[in-house]
Amino acid sequence: MDVTRYDKLRDLARTGFSAESAATVDRALEYAAGALAGRTRYDGTPLLDHAAAVACIVLGEVGLECNPVVATLLHDVVRIAHKSLGTKEFTALTARIRESFGAEVVGITMGLCNISETKLKIDKAQIDNFRDLIVAYSEDPRVILIKLADRLEVMRSLAIFPREKWRRKSWESLNLYAQIAHKLGLYNIKSELEDIALKYLEPRDYARIVDKLAETEEERKAFIDRFLRPVTERLDRTGIRYHVKSRTKSVFSIWSKMRKQRVPFEGVYDIFAIRIIIDCPPEQEKQQCWTVYSVVTDFYTPNPNRMRDWISIPKSNGYESLHTTVSAEGRWVEVQIRTERMDAVAERGIAAHWRYKGVNQGARTSEEWLSQLRELIEETPHALAQRFDAKPASGEVFAFTPNGDLRKLPEGATLLDFAFDIHTALGATCVGGKVNNRAVPIREVLRNGDIVEVLTQKNQTPKADWLGFVVTSKARNRIKAYLREEQAKHARMGREELERKLKNWKMPYTIDEAVAFLGKYYKLKTGTEVYGLIATQRLELGTVKELLTRELTGTASEERRAAAAEADRQKTAAREQDAAHAPQTPHSDALVIDDRINHIEYKLARCCNPIRGDEVFGFITIHAGITIHRTDCPNARRMRENYPYRIIEARWRSEAEGAFRLTIRIVAADLTGIGNRITEVISRDHGLDIRSMNFSTEGGTATGTVSVEVPDTAVAERLIRSILRIKGVQKAYRIRN
Repeated sequence: MDVTRYDKLRDLARTGFSAESAATVDRALEYAAGALAGRTRYDGTPLLDHAAAVACIVLGEVGLECNPVVATLLHDVVRIAHKSLGTKEFTALTARIRESFGAEVVGITMGLCNISETKLKIDKAQIDNFRDLIVAYSEDPRVILIKLADRLEVMRSLAIFPREKWRRKSWESLNLYAQIAHKLGLYNIKSELEDIALKYLEPRDYARIVDKLAETEEERKAFIDRFLRPVTERLDRTGIRYHVKSRTKSVFSIWSKMRKQRVPFEGVYDIFAIRIIIDCPPEQEKQQCWTVYSVVTDFYTPNPNRMRDWISIPKSNGYESLHTTVSAEGRWVEVQIRTERMDAVAERGIAAHWRYKGVNQGARTSEEWLSQLRELIEETPHALAQRFDAKPASGEVFAFTPNGDLRKLPEGATLLDFAFDIHTALGATCVGGKVNNRAVPIREVLRNGDIVEVLTQKNQTPKADWLGFVVTSKARNRIKAYLREEQAKHARMGREELERKLKNWKMPYTIDEAVAFLGKYYKLKTGTEVYGLIATQRLELGTVKELLTRELTGTASEERRAAAAEADRQKTAAREQDAAHAPQTPHSDALVIDDRINHIEYKLARCCNPIRGDEVFGFITIHAGITIHRTDCPNARRMRENYPYRIIEARWRSEAEGAFRLTIRIVAADLTGIGNRITEVISRDHGLDIRSMNFSTEGGTATGTVSVEVPDTAVAERLIRSILRIKGVQKAYRIRN
């Protein structure tokens, strides 16, 4: 064993113990070194380093006596032997330790062994079991103090552990061990556990606060000097012996206040506290503490709501101090007033309290201390249960998988959120689960410390109503993505199926016409919804065929008969008028279009904008009567091929009057006044009304359209020729659609 490697522990033992006790610590160290030879930690260092570091905490920071320190050094020896040796060999080992170091040491090591070998599920539902465990294994309650020291050393060395252990150990330290330390008055250990846990749970927040503290350190020191100057001058004149400490609020405390109050770092005003520690006889403690309080409040105004008197009535763990918060330079400053004895108790908790009362002076005093410690430990799990039941101040909950993996979720998260947080496939097939071994639905809202098991089924898929209760963005995004993908897939499948059936049925419908009818019939907003119903068989194809057939043989037939009757009437009237004025033309049996077009069920098609003089035909629609199209309409070929029975020949009445919209596209050089010249040609030269005119210029070229009203194609052609003669006009032509 490298003797110098453990000089810190040896020095603490020589300083704090008698020569005999210090020698016992040396013997225990040598014994453990031999038994643990060759065993290492995760980073390859000797396992004994851990035991020695924990012993330093037990001795120097918790303040326990020789036997707990020796038991700490031997704990790993006993733990490993208990797991690897048979009953006979293990009994022989403990007998040797008892003979060398005493029965009390063996009892403490066995208590530590029992706790180490128990796999605790640390959650709200297990608090009662945890309490029973602590009480059962803590006939000597110093076991719990050593366990706290052990956890502190683990957290200080957490970087050497596998990354997958970081979050769980940090969560346990924050929510369990730090709370036990607080209950026992070990405030330094509590704060350090919280800060290290925060460093691993919220590394970015932790780093930002540390940086801010470093940036403002000089300013804080200057402020403290200004604050203390008048107080110390007055105290010096009173003759009170004292010294001053300034304490910066822990990183975790600052972080908690920022989250709870929703303020930035600069909004936390009590970042530091000033501690005035008095050196005086026990009988003068209260008097001198109140004297210092009077001096402080003479210079600064106290906040009565922030006054804490734990001198008159100490806390159950022995903590004594006088706290006041005063205003100085526009900020609040916490001042803690206590004696040297009180400060030692505050630093080391209940162990220091009983050391000052003479714990080593007799068995009765030791028993009183252990009795009070046992009472505090038995009360601790109840406080922990209340903590788990409390609403999380940070707006987050921590839940565990059955294997102990820690997951952090926002407050209000459900079992389904938890499933998606683990893996998308797990969330997509989730049908329910178990929380603390209790069967729950996917909507179950999780609480801090829950152990969650997710149950799945292969045929389960995300549902739209899941979006109503999940709260994490990951779950929402995954569900929405799945629904979009399914909708697109259903749209493709539904369209393909409907197209195939329409061809098989030989119905005179295009896919768009059929979907438009079905959407209107079922009051659906989009064709995608129609396709989805067909793809998921919520709308049977037999029903679709029945609806389309009924529409075709019913409404369509009525419209065709009405259109045919109207056409016959028009033909008869046209023949009568033509007989009086001119001989029959080859088109005498066609639909005649005249100035009465607005008074019957005729409409000019917008797809080709026919005007009088164009060669046209009529098309019988299902709902809009007859539409008039040019023979060169872009849709003419499709209509003639697919619906030849709905085509009606048509012609313009030669003497009919009326105005038709003509749109001309013009391309011209970007010359000054060219727009005015175009307008003059249309309005002045041809006497036509301009309905709209829109031009844009780019690269020296003006391009645009002009819409005018013309009586027929002859006028339209003359107008276009006139526009082409304008200087600068390069192109002018009628827009066909």
